Amino acid sequence: MPKVLFTITYGIKPQMRERYLGLIQDLKNQVRNVAGKQYSVFEMKGKKNHFTEMFWTQSLEEYEALEDNQDETTQELVRKLEECVEDGGMKYTTLIELE
Repeated sequence: MPKVLFTITYGIKPQMRERYLGLIQDLKNQVRNVAGKQYSVFEMKGKKNHFTEMFWTQSLEEYEALEDNQDETTQELVRKLEECVEDGGMKYTTLIELE
């Protein structure tokens, strides 16, 4: 089965940076420790306040179940994070491993 890399890229409102950093740390703990998913967040070098979230899944089925399996805490953290995002919104990319 091919692995899947799912990314979400966005900029945040500069005045929301401290709130965002706290929320993203909570989300990282929730996704990694509670949900057991492979997940990281990166800030773009030379482009302050622009971030990429990365999820690695072991199969297409696991990828497709990412949203369906979110608990209430994760959903609330995501909602709060979305309030920090600039008007340009989020860009989603799904990459499927070649076998």
